[in-house]
Amino acid sequence: MAIPFLRRLTAVSRSPQANRQLAYFLTFTAGAVNAGGFLAVQQYTSHMSGIVSMMADHMALGGVVVVLQGLAALLSFLAGAASSAFLINFGRRSRLASEYALPLLYEAVLLLGFGLLGANLETLRWFYVPGTVMLLCYIMGLQNAMITKVSRSEIRTTHITGMVTDIGIELGKLFYWNLARADAQAPSPVRADRGKLTVLSLLVALFFAGGVTGAYSFFHFGFGSTLPLALMLMLLAAVPVVDDIRGFLRRIWRAALARRTTMPHTRARESRKRDESAAAAGPERTGRGADS
Repeated sequence: MAIPFLRRLTAVSRSPQANRQLAYFLTFTAGAVNAGGFLAVQQYTSHMSGIVSMMADHMALGGVVVVLQGLAALLSFLAGAASSAFLINFGRRSRLASEYALPLLYEAVLLLGFGLLGANLETLRWFYVPGTVMLLCYIMGLQNAMITKVSRSEIRTTHITGMVTDIGIELGKLFYWNLARADAQAPSPVRADRGKLTVLSLLVALFFAGGVTGAYSFFHFGFGSTLPLALMLMLLAAVPVVDDIRGFLRRIWRAALARRTTMPHTRARESRKRDESAAAAGPERTGRGADS
């Protein structure tokens, strides 16, 4: 039961239900990484609005170093999004079942790298803190681009500003008072999308829950708290990746069997050709001997 569920979460053929379920996991992860990362480097890394605003403030105040640090974080987020698109398009053109699982697996490896990198924060803080910020921004860009392509730009997981805005829109529809009109040409009544409202509210709640979990875990367990998140992402990506590996090994096995089957026939044809060549060369040599 678990394997079909995991396969469906990151399958190439998408459904609204699979998109929502995958978004639940990724939103929780983003909240945890964002909050835990803040405790590590005193900077949120899952959304770029604050970073760009910080760059603008320090540009006006002459803080060139902070502007360059913000630019590095912004470019890292951009590079993460580009990497996600590259991996997905590579999987698509290669016809892999892990088309959408590859960025998740990559993100899991990077989270493990974050845990290892964090162990050195106190030794060379001037070097490792900017590197950690760039790594976290890269991870968030990678994840956000992945869910964006999966859901066709309907869902974001690393920031909730758009979700809260959409919740407000649906609440405005929900509490709108549709007055009865006798006019036949009256506009259709306003109706809220209750299903969408529920999903958005759950995503915001999961981002908050992930933040609480990430902050608590980092405070008590340090950088090792990233290990469960990395393992969860690996689990989400595991089934399609294993399917691709099995398919690759199956193709190699079939090719080996095909070569083994055709090899005796090939050798027999080559032997017949040698015999025919020898038979044709025999009379020719005999004739030359008689002429001499």
